[in-house]
Amino acid sequence: MHTPDTGSGDKGTTAVPLPAVAGGIPEHASLQELDDLLPLVDSGVLEDLEEELNGSELALRFARDYAAMWDQRYSRLALAVENQDRAAALDAIISLRITSAMVGGVRLARLAEVLESVIREGDFGQGQAMMESVAENGDQTISELQANYILKNG
Repeated sequence: MHTPDTGSGDKGTTAVPLPAVAGGIPEHASLQELDDLLPLVDSGVLEDLEEELNGSELALRFARDYAAMWDQRYSRLALAVENQDRAAALDAIISLRITSAMVGGVRLARLAEVLESVIREGDFGQGQAMMESVAENGDQTISELQANYILKNG
């Protein structure tokens, strides 16, 4: 699915649905509410990925690559937000949002979605304030992914 952003000049982004949560997630949920409502990693997403890729080998490789690239992804995003480089920040956050959703990192994907909105609005002060939460959630997501999927299936 392709969702154009009519106000930004971007050609659009691929929409990646996040798993449903009982009662839904309020659009403007606080970062603490995201922590309370969403799991770090949804194993069902990983199972679906295995099915789509006809086995666990490719899904496992994708999860390993995702984990290995976390520091690089975060650094690229943090630098873009710090420098208030809208194009680079959007590129980095969209990549983080999509890959996190694909690997089951639903909390980080939702946080990335919120940060993407903040960046699109040009509120880099708020974006900078969110980076600590991105770092914490990213580290926790990688730890859980490694412990509960990569090491168990590798």
